[in-house]
Parts: sequence; structure tokens; C-alpha cells
Amino acid sequence: MADKPDVNVRAIFGFGVGFVLVGVAIYVVVWLLFGYFSRREATNSAREYPLAVAQETRLPPEPRLQTNPREDLRELRAREDQILRTYQWVDKSAGIVRIPIDQAMRLTLERGLPARAKADQR
Repeated sequence: MADKPDVNVRAIFGFGVGFVLVGVAIYVVVWLLFGYFSRREATNSAREYPLAVAQETRLPPEPRLQTNPREDLRELRAREDQILRTYQWVDKSAGIVRIPIDQAMRLTLERGLPARAKADQR
């Protein structure tokens, strides 16, 4: 008696070839389908909101994203330094003036901090 092989090699190769052919067929079908969708979308390029065309340059409401955060921070610090280092009227009618921070610290050291009057001790 001749030994019969345990594995049918011809069937395994046939299954592999069939598997590859089915994979290639699926690939071609999907490729054609995407080409069809792409062509169809190119012909239907009408705007969804035609009235919004005139408003393309309008900015969105605040708060907006920063386009240059480093420059914004530099400008903020420059404005703060301007306030801290210059004299400026806060309320001219009441006679309230803003003085430079260095001057304010020097005056505070000279005059001291205000304190409450001591209450009667009984």
C-alpha cells in the first residue's frame, strides 16, 4: 500500500490563488467606486450656504485664536510696562494720579504703610 499524504497540497495552493484573486477583485471594485464618488463630488461642488460667500472676510466673534501668540505677549508686556513706568491721570476731577511703580515703592518705604488706629484698651 502506498502512503497517502495527510495534506492536499493542490487544494491549499488552489485556495491561496482563489484568495488572492478575490482580494484583487475587491481592490479593483473599491478603486472604481472611489473614482466614481470623486467624479460625482466634483460635479456637485455647489456651496452649501451661498449667502455666506459675501461674508468670507468677516471675523468670527471673540474670543479668537491667536495667530501670533509671541507678538501678542510682547505687546501685552509693553503695555503693562508703560502703565507701571509712567504718570497718568486715573480720575482728573477727583485728583487721582497713577505714579511709576518705583516712585510708589520709594514713597511707601519713606511714609510706611497705613495702619488702623488702636482701639481703647480696657
